[in-house]
Amino acid sequence: MTYTVRRLQVDLETPWPRHWAGGDAFRSAWFNALSFSFPAGEQLFIDSVRLAATKLEGESRARFTDEVQAFIGQEATHRRIHQRFNAQLQAQGYINTWEGRILHRRATQLEGQDPRVWLGVTAATEHFTAILAEWLLTNPAALDGAEPRLRDLWLWHASEESEHRATAFDLYQALGGSLRWRRRLFVVITLHFATDVLRQTLANLWRDGHWWRPATWAGAWRLLLGRGGLVRATWRPWRRYFAADFHPDEGNGAPAETWLAAHADLAPPVRQAAGGVSPAA
Repeated sequence: MTYTVRRLQVDLETPWPRHWAGGDAFRSAWFNALSFSFPAGEQLFIDSVRLAATKLEGESRARFTDEVQAFIGQEATHRRIHQRFNAQLQAQGYINTWEGRILHRRATQLEGQDPRVWLGVTAATEHFTAILAEWLLTNPAALDGAEPRLRDLWLWHASEESEHRATAFDLYQALGGSLRWRRRLFVVITLHFATDVLRQTLANLWRDGHWWRPATWAGAWRLLLGRGGLVRATWRPWRRYFAADFHPDEGNGAPAETWLAAHADLAPPVRQAAGGVSPAA
């Protein structure tokens, strides 16, 4: 598959309101929590796919060369953009506790492991980001009233995550990754992701002084469990990952394609995958 690396043209230097997601404390804290995970997480994905690519031979290597370059280019751009986003959050007094856990798990649980384990972790997490992306792109209420610059950032990121959702999974399959380990790693990632995003969200709300306010938890209900909420909307696609015949391309990529086409001026191409994308793009 060939896809495009883009350069997002959004102002992340001008500060924004603390509750930038429509004045909703929980929504803002939750999206901020996700962003705190991205620089270290995206680097892990880049290193995972790069390591896997060195193990490919013959036709498999040729098949994945351009796609790996594009994946690295997109993820490196996401990492850089969210570093800038997170710098603004830290200037507002928020503290990133999630990143340290990612780095610790990488050092103690992944270093020295078979590349397929790295890929299994990456493919599992990419499934989370893909179903989250589809939910964001098809559920306008999730970013209703958000600061326009940040709404654009999240929808751009979601669209590109949808675009490259199958790369790590396909590499895992190409290197002979087993269904058993795919399922086991997905359970582990589910537990880590759910607890880490909650811990960081609560830490953000604590720093914010909105931990105990009823409006905060009403916002949590709407975002996660209300009609069209994240948990209710993504339960089935989450569960599909366990199926033997699952493939990420069964997700709906049309909303991402539509958004990217409609916002080509906001996120113009840096270089097509076939041109050999620089990871620093």
